[in-house]
Amino acid sequence: MRGGASRRRLVLGVLLAVSVALLVLDSREGNDPVTSGARAAGDMAFHPISAGVSAVAAPIDDSYRALRAAPAASERIDELERENKKLRSRLEARDRDDEQAGELDELLRLSGMGGYEIVPAHTVTRMSSSGEAEVVTLDVGKRDGVRADMTVVNGDGLVGRVSRAQAHTSTVMLVTDGSSAVGARMEDSSEIGAIDGQARAVDGSGALTFTLMDTKARMHEGDRIVTLGSHENRPYVPGVPIGTIAEVEETSDALQRTARVAPAADLSTLDVVGVVVAGPEEDPRDSVLPPDPRDEDEADAARHPTGETGGGEH
Repeated sequence: MRGGASRRRLVLGVLLAVSVALLVLDSREGNDPVTSGARAAGDMAFHPISAGVSAVAAPIDDSYRALRAAPAASERIDELERENKKLRSRLEARDRDDEQAGELDELLRLSGMGGYEIVPAHTVTRMSSSGEAEVVTLDVGKRDGVRADMTVVNGDGLVGRVSRAQAHTSTVMLVTDGSSAVGARMEDSSEIGAIDGQARAVDGSGALTFTLMDTKARMHEGDRIVTLGSHENRPYVPGVPIGTIAEVEETSDALQRTARVAPAADLSTLDVVGVVVAGPEEDPRDSVLPPDPRDEDEADAARHPTGETGGGEH
């Protein structure tokens, strides 16, 4: 028994001595054959054990890292989504601002050409509290100088007239309303008639009917119509573009001539409008109308006659 203990102490002493010797030799510079061989033998002996431990621990380590990274990644994704939402909102707001600025420029151009004094406004709702379909509510009212029967326009032409004015808002009957009637005149002519609203057409767009007073007067597709106006400039000031004749209606009634008119203003997308609080000192006639596309077509045809080759003489 005592001999076995002595052998164990002897082996332990030898191992300690060898370990100290290897540490001393390994601290020296250069590649010593003895230490290199010993180190290589140690690697060979312990590498399988180390690899096995790493293989077992790797999935646990990966799972631990994934658990640590998951909350941070989720928070980062949420943060990016919030930033993208804010960015989209800013871009949409900028686009709306640019669009409204363009509409305001067109409105000021029209009012300047016609000599109209206007109060700019925004449309708030498309339907009034009474349920009428062809009215809009504006964010201006009596405090802004708006009164009933004032003309309402946008940058393209006639929108309608103020039917009711409250302190801070006003209700506008659109020109397409079924009860709307506007004194009108044909462009470049003294022929007058009346524009009547037809509420909504089958395709959902606003519709107007123009009836000439003189049944012998001629009208054609493409002819443009403006407001006739009155001395009091109410309910409509003169010279505002109403629309363009889209189709001359053939009727058996010789006592009236009618035509379907496409409104100059897109009443389905109203935003920036102007209430005319003071009319012009004199009738602007046709000066508010934009250039006639038919004149441009004729000028283009004159510049490029049919059959012209453009190759010059040979």
